[in-house]
Amino acid sequence: MAASLSRALKLPGKKGSDLGEYDPLTQADSEDETEDDDLVLNYPRNGLNPAVADLRGEEELDEEEELREGAGHEVGPGRSQGGAAEEKAARVRGAMRSAAFLLPLSCAALLVLLCAFLIPCPQGALLQMQWERELGDTAGVTSPPIALWDVDGDGLEDVLIAVTNISNDSQPMSAQSKELSVWALGGGGGQMLWRKSLREPLISVQCGLQTGSSDPLHSSACVLISSGHMIAINASTGWTLWTTAVGHVVSHAVLLPDLQGDAFPDLLIATLPEDKVSDLALVLISGRSGALIGRPVNFNLTAQGKLIGPLLHETQTGAYYVMFGLGTVEAVSLSLIYSRATGQTAASRVRLKDPTWERLRKSNSSSLIHISSVSDPVDFLLSLVVGSCQRLRNLDGVSALNCSRSDWIVLSNSSRRLSVLRASDTRPIWSLSLASIHTCPAAGHFNDDGVPDLLVHQSANGVRKVQIMDGARGRSLWEAEFVCPRLAVEDSSVLTASGQSVFLFWAGDPLAQPQNVSKVAEPVLRKLFLLHPNYPTILLELSSTTDTVLSAAVSYQAQQKDASYISVSSRPSSGRALGAQVLQTLSLRAAAADARILRLTDADKPSSFQLRKFFRRLAFRQEQVDC
Repeated sequence: MAASLSRALKLPGKKGSDLGEYDPLTQADSEDETEDDDLVLNYPRNGLNPAVADLRGEEELDEEEELREGAGHEVGPGRSQGGAAEEKAARVRGAMRSAAFLLPLSCAALLVLLCAFLIPCPQGALLQMQWERELGDTAGVTSPPIALWDVDGDGLEDVLIAVTNISNDSQPMSAQSKELSVWALGGGGGQMLWRKSLREPLISVQCGLQTGSSDPLHSSACVLISSGHMIAINASTGWTLWTTAVGHVVSHAVLLPDLQGDAFPDLLIATLPEDKVSDLALVLISGRSGALIGRPVNFNLTAQGKLIGPLLHETQTGAYYVMFGLGTVEAVSLSLIYSRATGQTAASRVRLKDPTWERLRKSNSSSLIHISSVSDPVDFLLSLVVGSCQRLRNLDGVSALNCSRSDWIVLSNSSRRLSVLRASDTRPIWSLSLASIHTCPAAGHFNDDGVPDLLVHQSANGVRKVQIMDGARGRSLWEAEFVCPRLAVEDSSVLTASGQSVFLFWAGDPLAQPQNVSKVAEPVLRKLFLLHPNYPTILLELSSTTDTVLSAAVSYQAQQKDASYISVSSRPSSGRALGAQVLQTLSLRAAAADARILRLTDADKPSSFQLRKFFRRLAFRQEQVDC
């Protein structure tokens, strides 16, 4: 209290540790500050004068200092040690609480990792890519039309296939009642997406024609072609968009650029009247409404043979030509077809003509450009691109662009020659002699030169010889001989993530040495083999069957980096005159992981473990087209 009173009674001015002398300079400064302080309103705090409140606050501070000093003198060494022990115990308790919190959290995280990486995932998604479905009845060995397209927007290509159900199959064919339809089956399990009844048997199913709808599920259509009609249906629902009667159709549809300026691509088909075999006609059809564009354009072809094409080709200058024929390969300008059909001049883009191609015309009076000779009948004309025939016939812009700018494969069974023609001038790049070939070759990448190579097979005297020909030079890159499976199924190639292709083909058991095995016991066991370019002496046996395989195609699953082998077979049924039509899908990644390994040589390397490790890591992708 005394100290507080002394501070309160201090006189202004500079002082030492005790009351010292009076300093007049300091006194003057203090008087000025006092005058300034008097100008500030001194409001009472809590009912007290500010001076008294300050005095009371200083007294409380002095009392706290005295208490702390007294406590410091009274605490001994034992008391300080007790405080340190309590502090240490508190730290231990905190550590235990942290451990009690972190330990269950770590256990939970470890359990999640075990579930994610160590516990195997269920195989339901994988098994959905391998399914089988009986469709209907089949008579003979006719291959049903089939197309692949994502109709439900789930990212998986679905299957569209023509189905025939026959009642009274014990009666002659003329007395049987046929129910014709087209089915859309989900690619992820074979479930029925939609079904559409038909009046005529189908000769072609093609998807990808744009409808102009902004809704992705309704933006594409499928075109069903029968002998007398073309029907465009919504790919997602199967509802009819338009129907056109076009005469006796003998070909699939060809996608054309927009001819009418309505922002829709148009179509072209070939018709052949039954009473005039050589009077082949090309018909233009609106892709928007299905209406005929003008009238059919007739071409009096002197040759008679197998229908070739039609195919659309775009030259390096941007000119369009249609390639077609009956046993021969002819070409005609698209602008000429449009002018003859409508009597009008085509759009500027379609009017272009390629000078190199026009010089191939032997006569100015002729509208046709002869590409092959009449004396050498042609059986196949194909685009030299990677992919199956079913995929290349789709009506989307990517497929059409891929096919229209490539070289061509020309096959003639009469002369037993296989040739590749250069698209720029139609001259042969290479040509070689082969035995009888009944199916179109499959193109894929066996070597790394960037040019598609060809998988071909020849059958004679009960032996099937399978070869891979270099697409750039025509030399043999790989070959082997097998027991003939008595099948005429198109071979396939599937592009892998590395840029190489695996090749799929049907055959019997491999033969170590050439021999005549024409007397083969029935039924023949047909085997599906896979060949990878990295291991040319190794074959994977993916499946085997005694069914008669009618057609096959390959579907890609981009998200799973997988591909499915889709086959349509005729399976004998007990107690029935007709067999059942069966659709099967096989996941290539799953089949390759569990396939039987066949070695074409006696070498033990690579080991089976290395091979299975390699094939388990296979990933597939679809061919990319540079637009």
